[in-house]
Amino acid sequence: MPRKLAERELTPEGPGRKALAGQSRRTVTVNLAESPLAWLHARGHLSDRLFAAGECLRADYERARLGPSVTMRWDPVRIKVQGRGPGLSPTESQIAAKQRFDGAIALAGSGLADILWRVVCGCESLPNAERALSWPARSGKVVLKIALERVADFYRVP
Repeated sequence: MPRKLAERELTPEGPGRKALAGQSRRTVTVNLAESPLAWLHARGHLSDRLFAAGECLRADYERARLGPSVTMRWDPVRIKVQGRGPGLSPTESQIAAKQRFDGAIALAGSGLADILWRVVCGCESLPNAERALSWPARSGKVVLKIALERVADFYRVP
């Protein structure tokens, strides 16, 4: 994943807000291309197993093309190559990914699906997801770990 670094100012009111007169200014370098899941894993908040489960879920989300898209498909034309097995067509592959995604979300349960979708698939930060779901601050990480445990069981991540 390519790095996209940017400077962000930190203030007592939170990132991105202007500091008041007389307050010291602090900045931090952030990688805008890093997903919230990768951020949590890199800092030791998620085990390798939970991170792998989240990546499997996101891969199926992207393969199933569940995110917003335009009406025109710009995929390259596929040409059959002699000697290859039949494999799945792009449509069959998309349907299979959707079925796996739905199965993982169903196993996680309705109460945990929201945090999975927001953080893993929608790449929302944990604080933003907690606010959107009207949860207490710092509760999202615990709930996300529970949800990812169930997803890891679904995908049989060792």
